[in-house]
Formats: sequence, C-alpha cells, structure tokens
Amino acid sequence: MADLQTTHDPGTNNGVAPLLTGIVNDVQDLLKQNLALFKVEVREDVRKTKEAVAALGVGAALAAVGGLHLTLTIVFLLALIPGIPLWVCFGIVGVVFTGVGLALLVRGKNKLASFNPLPDESAEALKENVQCLTKNI
Repeated sequence: MADLQTTHDPGTNNGVAPLLTGIVNDVQDLLKQNLALFKVEVREDVRKTKEAVAALGVGAALAAVGGLHLTLTIVFLLALIPGIPLWVCFGIVGVVFTGVGLALLVRGKNKLASFNPLPDESAEALKENVQCLTKNI
C-alpha cells in the first residue's frame, strides 16, 4: 500500500500561484488564437466582397450600356405608332424604367439591411472570451 501513497517533494512548487499563472496564460493563448481566427475570417470576407463588387461593377456597366441601347430601341419602336410624338415615347419609356429601377433599389436596400457581413461565430466567441477574462481578473 505504500506505493499508492503520494509523497510530497518539498522541492516541487504545488502552490496556487503557478496554477493561476497557468490559467491566465491559457486564457491569453485562447484569446490570441480567437483574435487570429477572427482576423483571418474578416480578411477572407473582405477578399470575397472585393471580388463580388468588382464583378458587380463590370456587370452593371455592361448592362447599363446594353440597357441604354435597348431603351432607345423601345423609344423608336413606340415612335412608329402614328400620332405619338418622339418626346412622348421618351417620356413613357423613362417613367417605366424609373419605376422599375426605384422598386429594385428599395428591394436591394432591404435585402442589404438584413445581412451581417462579419463572421458571427468568431466574433461571439471572442466576445465571450474577453468577458470571461475580465470577470476572472
């Protein structure tokens, strides 16, 4: 039974201070790792957002040029109807396109307001770790 008993070596440091130091170091390491993960996720989201904005910009420019040509085509097709002046044709097409454009702008604004581009899980984990650290210190 003597081999089951633990012996206390006075040379080993079994105090509370080293234990607390270890816990604080572990919490600091955890915070550093969470912050690093958060930074990586934000950088990745920013990169993806830049790519998407570039594609949207080029696509919007090309669509605008094409839309302008199609709009002029519609105007001149309406002008073929006898008795409608050209300015009325431009007015009709302008009102229709303005209405559709405004409706799409409102829809896009509402959709954009409903989404959060930040990585929610990492931000929440980082927030919890900071709260835990501030409570324990």
